Amino acid sequence: MDDLLRATAQAEARHFWFRGFRAFVTPLLHQASAGRSRTGSTRILDCGCGTGANLALLNRFGRAYGFDISPIGVRIGRQSGRTLIARASVAAVPFPSASFDIVTSFDVLYSLDDGTERSAIAEMYRLLKPGGAVIVNVAAMESLRGDHSVLSHEIRRYSKAELQKRLEGAGFSIVRITYTNFSLFLPMWVSRSIQRRRGLRDEKAAQQEITVPVEPINAVLSGLLLAESLWLRVFNAPAGSSLLCLARKP
Repeated sequence: MDDLLRATAQAEARHFWFRGFRAFVTPLLHQASAGRSRTGSTRILDCGCGTGANLALLNRFGRAYGFDISPIGVRIGRQSGRTLIARASVAAVPFPSASFDIVTSFDVLYSLDDGTERSAIAEMYRLLKPGGAVIVNVAAMESLRGDHSVLSHEIRRYSKAELQKRLEGAGFSIVRITYTNFSLFLPMWVSRSIQRRRGLRDEKAAQQEITVPVEPINAVLSGLLLAESLWLRVFNAPAGSSLLCLARKP
């Protein structure tokens, strides 16, 4: 996972996937924070924040904190000036109950074994104030398992029904759940089918999956995902490489 964090730190500002992710999640953050009296009083916690790069986005909606189990991720984050980052496990979070308005989990749950995943979801529920919101992003659809799955240490890829069941089982009420990256589904499905047929690469070789493409290609793919993010403000996607969910604690 440390290799993934190092590669991510190099790519997350420019890579089309990260640009698309931020475009997808921003409307849900607006929805999650709606009705809060003052932006500055909204407390947000990013669980498994990696290098903390998403805190810049989250800080637009309140005061954002993050934590991650990886000392490499925490060190990179602090070296980049992100001081509100701690080292901790998603299964045992060192914050008081009901102390956050919004809790996020971006591409973490799929790499946890079943017991740790249940504990992580329970911890997010515990940390939220009543009426607070959780935003979760996970890898989706087993048919899209590929080289990137090795790099991110995927244990599972979720279906919509499976993610909904796990969150509702912890007490959450689902507000919105949709697949994302639908605009890239067909080429991704073909590419990853070929990868599985020839055998998935080892972790070091798989790092090419997160390399930023040459700029014309990166710009085109970024544009496709931006257009999809506008479409997703009205509709849900029928398939995609990720699942994005907004849920609330009653």
